[in-house]
Amino acid sequence: MLAFALNAFVAVLVITDPLGNVPIFASLLNDYRPEQRHALIRRACLVGVLILTLFALMGGFILKIFGITIGAFRIAGGLILFGIAMNMLAAQKSRVHFTPSEQVEAQVKEDISIVPLAIPLISGPGAIATVMTLTTQAQNFAHLAIIIAAILFAGALSYVIYHYAGALLLMLGLILAVMAVQFVINGVRDSFPEVFGS
Repeated sequence: MLAFALNAFVAVLVITDPLGNVPIFASLLNDYRPEQRHALIRRACLVGVLILTLFALMGGFILKIFGITIGAFRIAGGLILFGIAMNMLAAQKSRVHFTPSEQVEAQVKEDISIVPLAIPLISGPGAIATVMTLTTQAQNFAHLAIIIAAILFAGALSYVIYHYAGALLLMLGLILAVMAVQFVINGVRDSFPEVFGS
């Protein structure tokens, strides 16, 4: 039970990637007033959670309608997660979440809470596939409750992170700047050991 819970929470958090999506959220919501931003974020997170919960509850039924086997869906979900993992290792933003054309389209829309914030940024194809794959692994009601709890947790965490996206972006920028300076200091020290006595 604990292993399943850990797997579900990690998978849903990794695929929804709230921290990694901060720059996109910040850029898309930059031109909105604070109260508009908060309303858009709240609506986007609620819709994202509802969509993922719907697929968690109806996943098996949807698979049956389209004649998709559980094995095929597990393979597809695994390949999507593997692709995202490779993008993370290569420090690239996954296109499973959000394409450049969708970002441009979002900047000219008035209400962007449903598309593209909720779909595909929070509950994109990768997140839906992950939730449905987890559902196929659920052996009882407790497992299903764990999946829904993971979705709710990811939605709540996304709301908090996106609510403070501007401040987080500044903090991440500061941390990155400090790391960059430390790299330079270490590089200079390694390159000129006779000057620094090491």
